[in-house]
Amino acid sequence: MSNTDHFPDAADFQRQSDDFTQWLSQQPGVTISPSIQIRDLRHQGSGRGVVASCDIPEGEDLFSLPRHFILMVENSQLNDILPEELKDLGPWLSLVVVMIYEYSLGDRSSWKQYFQVLPSKFDTLMFWSDEELSELQASAVTEKIGRQGAEQDILKIILPLVQAHPDLFPPIYGVPSYDTDGGAQVLLELAHRMSSLIMAYAFDIENSEDAESDGEDGFLTDDEEQLPKGMVPLADLLNADADRNNARLFQEEGALVMRSIKPIKAGDELFNDYGELPRSDLLRRYGYVTDNYAQYDVVELPLTGICHAAGFDNIEKQAYPQLQLLDELEILEDGYCILRPSPEDSVVDILPDELLALVKILSLGPEDLQKCQSKKRPPKPSLTAHEARILLDAMTFKLSQYGTTVEQDKATLQGFSSSVATLSTSQRRHKMAIEVRVGEKQILQQVSLMLQDFLTSEEKDNGKRSAEDGSQQHQKKAKLGRH
Repeated sequence: MSNTDHFPDAADFQRQSDDFTQWLSQQPGVTISPSIQIRDLRHQGSGRGVVASCDIPEGEDLFSLPRHFILMVENSQLNDILPEELKDLGPWLSLVVVMIYEYSLGDRSSWKQYFQVLPSKFDTLMFWSDEELSELQASAVTEKIGRQGAEQDILKIILPLVQAHPDLFPPIYGVPSYDTDGGAQVLLELAHRMSSLIMAYAFDIENSEDAESDGEDGFLTDDEEQLPKGMVPLADLLNADADRNNARLFQEEGALVMRSIKPIKAGDELFNDYGELPRSDLLRRYGYVTDNYAQYDVVELPLTGICHAAGFDNIEKQAYPQLQLLDELEILEDGYCILRPSPEDSVVDILPDELLALVKILSLGPEDLQKCQSKKRPPKPSLTAHEARILLDAMTFKLSQYGTTVEQDKATLQGFSSSVATLSTSQRRHKMAIEVRVGEKQILQQVSLMLQDFLTSEEKDNGKRSAEDGSQQHQKKAKLGRH
């Protein structure tokens, strides 16, 4: 994953990496293969990365960390002191508090060397200005940032806990106390930093009794489920690549093991994989985008636009029986994600079943709606010409909200340097925003063309059927005339 810190001295940067490696290798139960090493990859915009120092065969253990060495709530000294308080916070906020505690200890923390190789600055959307976010235009990802909700949790939940235990959370950065306005602001910024580290680096850690010891069942992901979160040193220094993924983290009995999943040549970088994430989520969670994830791009078609195209001005479910039915069937959402089509996909294949059910129910007359209500199940996925027109109108309106065309965006992208490392923070963010919005516009254009082709085909079929019906009627009249 991308680390956007820019240390002026390459020697200091490497020294921190070497100190971290030495510290990690000295921990009981930790094993690190001599076949790998941490490298400075800032020249390619990747911060730190892990590289093979010799040829590595498939299935080789690259490093192994005992479960008790993961930075997580259950392993923290703070959990022995405030067990009930941390339990009430849930997996996310509890880890934020634990990391604030460890970071506040400074030199006294056993995780000091680890914090030194973690970034202190981020390109995740949480840290973008309003002006920078506006470059995402109509992308729905801006509604998923959650900065306001995060700050409410920090100020209403974390801050009072920290203030109640000044002996456990000594103030940092020169503030005398977290009870002051200045102290609260410092804690807010520190909590945002820890939350961003968790968002970008933490893995979901299965409970020990649920861990599998073999194969894919033990493969750890970093999705946002309510499993215990854990920071896994060294594992989080691997950058991610959807196409070049050559290593995975497995949970085995009492340990987490990073293992090669294909042969790796000397000098090649080790890559983890985040799964099928669109570039908008890659930017939101990890602070960077890459063309390798363009294949997973999605665009969200909002409910408001679909309802408006179907002739419904009010999307409150109480306003129309169709919306009430959709809510009862649990398929009424604020928006519906449409994937990037592949050449072999038909328009029905690419549209989610929930979206097809939505437009079908919105198109029902009173009699058919009553039948659907009595069955209490959604209609089978299909598409009529009327429904296709609704979707086409909704997509046309969504596309118009972006403000620039794909051609204009591509022309702007050509003006940026091809080397990410040479761009300023504002330039880098501007470029990434354009790449995200281009992907979404391309999907809208592609699916709109597919809907237009579908409508053209339907019109031809209807015309053919009308001609056949007319011919049959003519033949019948001719036959009657002969009699």
